[in-house]
Amino acid sequence: MAGRGTRMRPHTLTVPKPLIPIAGKPIVQRLVEEIAKVTGEAIDEIAFIIGDFGVDVELQLASIAHQLGAKASFFYQQEALGTAHAIYCAESVLDGKVIVAFADTLFKADFTIDPDSDGSVWVNRIPDPSNFGVVTVDSDGFIGDFVEKPKIFVSDLAIIGIYYFKEASILRTQIQRLLDNNIVVNGEYQLTDALKNMQVEGLKFVPGQVEEWMDCGNKDATVFTNQRILEYHRDEQLIDTSAQLVNSVIIEPVYIGPGVRIENSVVGPHLSVGAHCQITNSIVSNSIIQTNTVICNTNFTNSMLGNFVSYIKENQVVNVGDYTYIG
Repeated sequence: MAGRGTRMRPHTLTVPKPLIPIAGKPIVQRLVEEIAKVTGEAIDEIAFIIGDFGVDVELQLASIAHQLGAKASFFYQQEALGTAHAIYCAESVLDGKVIVAFADTLFKADFTIDPDSDGSVWVNRIPDPSNFGVVTVDSDGFIGDFVEKPKIFVSDLAIIGIYYFKEASILRTQIQRLLDNNIVVNGEYQLTDALKNMQVEGLKFVPGQVEEWMDCGNKDATVFTNQRILEYHRDEQLIDTSAQLVNSVIIEPVYIGPGVRIENSVVGPHLSVGAHCQITNSIVSNSIIQTNTVICNTNFTNSMLGNFVSYIKENQVVNVGDYTYIG
């Protein structure tokens, strides 16, 4: 999660993309919770590969790991040199059973990792795979080939960025080989090249196909992901008991955080409202509102507002970063 998240600006100017909240929890927290459900055993350590995010971010990430009973460790990618290079930044923990995940995607799955397989690559069937890495599957159910962004159709099973390795030291060795021999594609060290070399060494990977793959790469995709997560959790208690709802209509599913006041408004469906926000005389749906934000006399949907925003204006689609006043 060391990237700068440029496609999610202005929100990533003040917070790393994986810490943007989805239905009240940071993206990365929801990701590790879902991974924990399919591992079949306890997670001992979560290694976060990050940029220079600061102490507060590291404390928040450490808390996420500790909630799963895991140790948190931190590694730093100072230069964007590709997926394999990013993983190798944590080479000291690439040993034994390891799951590698890129923290800008969420998923729903109904399977448990086979601990005896050499490894798994999680995939999702999509209509247009030309912008993704894909895998082919042979007649025995093993992955036959990895193809980056195929211009000619070879498969519709897109790699979603989550991998399991029974023995990650082999992955470490293959990435080291890429680095030592400067094997790059468009100036970057690619994980798929390391995976191909592992296959040459005799390892067999199986595809782990998920029920749904939810992207958090830009504003529209993230708002849609928020919608899907709220639907998955709609039977849970998503409205904090401290929220004040005065002469308002709530159309579920919605997430409403602690200390929120909503007055003379219609909110939802598919709305997430962070802690200590105020919404007055407004109609708001299908949006993400972060913390300590004031909204008044407005009507919008398919929108994202950051922290400490004051928005008092009629509009329909909004994308406003932190500490902003619009009136």
